[in-house]
Order: sequence, then structure tokens, then C-alpha cells
Amino acid sequence: QVQLVESGGGLVQAGGSLRLSCAASGRTFSSYNMAWFRQVPGKERENVAAIRSWSGGSTTYADSVKGRFTISRDNAKNTLYLQMNSLKPEDTAVYYCAATFSSLLLRTNFRDYSYWGQGTQVTVSS
Repeated sequence: QVQLVESGGGLVQAGGSLRLSCAASGRTFSSYNMAWFRQVPGKERENVAAIRSWSGGSTTYADSVKGRFTISRDNAKNTLYLQMNSLKPEDTAVYYCAATFSSLLLRTNFRDYSYWGQGTQVTVSS
């Protein structure tokens, strides 16, 4: 089992940057595939990015964030990151990190993830 705590959200102007962090408990963080999701009221939770377990050599991104967001992990620190650049008002949402058991396939459906953080609010003003 793994417990997740996000941080780094806040209010930023359009075009600005934020870096989200997700601190994980437990000794097996490196063995989980990890992902960031976001959600706005009335809409389903949307995958932003995902990264494979261990070295994190494989990543995937939603089309809406490609070229602007970067997911990474530091297994020595049990931490997942999301670097968000060139932010847009439509990026405003609650951002969640999530974990699922290691697999070759990087899943992007929130129903495939077993462990979730409490979320952190990101607000981008125009």
C-alpha cells in the first residue's frame, strides 16, 4: 500500500509555471506506475500524464498538455513531480497524483488507479 500527498498548487497568471510534487510513503514507491490527473466540477477526472515504474523511462501525456508539462519521478526521494509551463486558464483544476501496480501498459483511465492523494488546487488567471 502507498499513501500520497500532493503539494505545490496555487494561483498563477497565464503563461506562468508551477511544479507539483507528490510525496509517497512506503518502501515500494519505485515499483508503482504513477500518474497525474485533474478534475473540474461536473467533469470526469482526466489523465494529464503517466510514468512507468522503476526508472520511469516511459511516459505519456494528454494532447492538451504535450510540450508544456513534464512528469518525472525521484525514487530515492519517493516523490513524483509535474512541471507545468506555459499555463493556460483551461489548466485550472484540482490536480491529483495516483498510483497503480507496475505494468508495461501505462494506463490513463482513473478507474485503473488504486491509490490517490487528496488533491491540490491549481488556478490560472487570464
